Amino acid sequence: QVQLVESGGGLVQAGGSLRLSCVVSGNIFSIAAMDWYRQAPGKQREWVAGVTSGGRANYAESVKGRFTISRDNAKATTYLQMNSLKPEDTAVYYCAADSLFGSRNWGQGTQVTVSS
Repeated sequence: QVQLVESGGGLVQAGGSLRLSCVVSGNIFSIAAMDWYRQAPGKQREWVAGVTSGGRANYAESVKGRFTISRDNAKATTYLQMNSLKPEDTAVYYCAADSLFGSRNWGQGTQVTVSS
């Protein structure tokens, strides 16, 4: 079992940047991959980006070239650097940890609001 705590959300103008952090505690050695998801009001939760334990990153087309996911294993922290933010990026952002055994744990979410 792992616990995840996100931080770094806030209000930013279009074109601005934010960096989200996700600190992981518990059985961190069981984690295979880390992902970021987001959920806008009235919409389903969607996958944003993911990074494997080896550092391989993948992105949704909507954020490719603007967002960067990274992980610092020594700090048990995963980051999402978000640049060139758009109003349509407004959502609650969640980090998720996928374990080697097939389970998934979620953080509580952090609100990102991009004003036009």
